[in-house]
Amino acid sequence: MNKFYRRKKVLVAGGTGMIGACMVHTLLQHDCNITVASLESKDYAKKIFGNNVKFVRTDLTDIDNCLKVTKGQELVFNLVGIKGSVGIGQTKAASFLVPMLRFQTNLMDASFKNNVVGFLFVSSICAYPQSDKPKTEDSVWNGQPKQNDRIPGLAKRIGEVQAESYLLEYNWQAPKIVRPSNVYGPHDDFNPQTAQVIPALIARMVSGENPVKIWGDGSAVRDFIFVDDVVDGMLLALEKSPPCVPINLGSGKGVAIKKIARTIADTVPTKPKLSWGRNKPTGDPVRVLSTRRAKDILRFRTKTSIEVGIEKTVEWYLKSHWYEKNKN
Repeated sequence: MNKFYRRKKVLVAGGTGMIGACMVHTLLQHDCNITVASLESKDYAKKIFGNNVKFVRTDLTDIDNCLKVTKGQELVFNLVGIKGSVGIGQTKAASFLVPMLRFQTNLMDASFKNNVVGFLFVSSICAYPQSDKPKTEDSVWNGQPKQNDRIPGLAKRIGEVQAESYLLEYNWQAPKIVRPSNVYGPHDDFNPQTAQVIPALIARMVSGENPVKIWGDGSAVRDFIFVDDVVDGMLLALEKSPPCVPINLGSGKGVAIKKIARTIADTVPTKPKLSWGRNKPTGDPVRVLSTRRAKDILRFRTKTSIEVGIEKTVEWYLKSHWYEKNKN
């Protein structure tokens, strides 16, 4: 992997987010010439990266902006995301779908027009239909995504089809596709109003909420992957996977939300009690990825246990601006 990435010109779109920040720091170890494109402020980017990257504050829903930032780039990582917790696919459906389609479509199209040689499209576990069995890559079209993830899941499917269309018509082999499971770690969104389950629970518990009220009965099972691990898998995928062949990136193991909550409660300084809202929605009962393809093609396996990952995330949070903001 060192030779593949060494001194490449790389655009990390959404590079100030959780996955993006980890990706940039990893690529810096390969002496890459990195451009970060984001809607965050220049000061925030400098706080994370110093003067080690070129930062462009830009709106990637605009095709002209996408053409500018992809020009001259060899590799492009689409890590742009829209913040939102459980229910965003219903309560803010249009606010999610329209900008998502615009930036993922325009960024890929601009990369094609600017002859980018490697493009990573990050899809999602939410593209899959509901199933109690580990989700294999070829099963994604066996039904619609379920419940609150239907619209976000369909948006990700459209991005995958877009990548395939360039391959079919123009033989553009740059796009590689990964479908991560539930990613967590440092630089996550810890706003309890928009955060996913792990960062939301960390923020609420550390703030002193006691007992902590959690939607559902805790029986829902999810596949979690620590951010360092998912970045390793993404780098391998862009280098080694065949064009437009989706590859799952997850632990391949299901963990009940009840265990997640108890692990966080045991890790944070406050040690709160837990209260379950059994009449609240929790999404699919089971959502776990099959990781056989990642093992076979990429030789990829996760390294970070859920306990160690949560410990590292809590440790980062307690030193972060999020902690100071929520504390006040």
